[in-house]
Amino acid sequence: MRLIADKIDCERGGRRVFSDLSFTLGSGEGLLLTGANGSGKTSLLRLIAGLGDPAGGTFSIDGMDDDLAIGQRSHYVAHRNALKTALSVEENLAFWAKFMGASDVAAGIERGLGLFNLDHLASYSAGLLSQGQARRLALSRLELVARPIWLLDEPSVGLDEASCKQLAAAMNSHMDKGGLLIATTHTGLGVSFTKTIDMSEGA
Repeated sequence: MRLIADKIDCERGGRRVFSDLSFTLGSGEGLLLTGANGSGKTSLLRLIAGLGDPAGGTFSIDGMDDDLAIGQRSHYVAHRNALKTALSVEENLAFWAKFMGASDVAAGIERGLGLFNLDHLASYSAGLLSQGQARRLALSRLELVARPIWLLDEPSVGLDEASCKQLAAAMNSHMDKGGLLIATTHTGLGVSFTKTIDMSEGA
């Protein structure tokens, strides 16, 4: 499978954020997006996830037999955690598992809780989690349903050293299994990325 970006232009609020951005990412490869705030890293992830339309250019998938949209093949974890604070940790995972069409919700929840050792917090209200715990819960969605493309926006923010190592292991395992990874960061993630784009250069 290959993800192909062909001459992508991005506008936000009437301002051209970046233009003529092209890249190809194949199975087992990772793309690291770097650059200053406002350079378009988050905007690019949102465009790939289908949460907006590029001002120009196209995204496409090569090597797949079905017609699923790229967003339906992707896990997008933004810098905001998107948690329902009135629900427990387990109830949040159940909501996302059902939303994403998990065939076995219980098994997905078990994998999600295990990814960052959240089992002991399963019944805990998400509204009472620390910043690091909330981030771990948001990232646990990656284990609920298998999707080949991971789009991660500053995934390590708020995580302690042990959780950063668990995240790096999960990202490396995803690529080892042939998955595609695109991530933004201002710090090291402990992952050997295949390609890097510095968005500060205007792509």
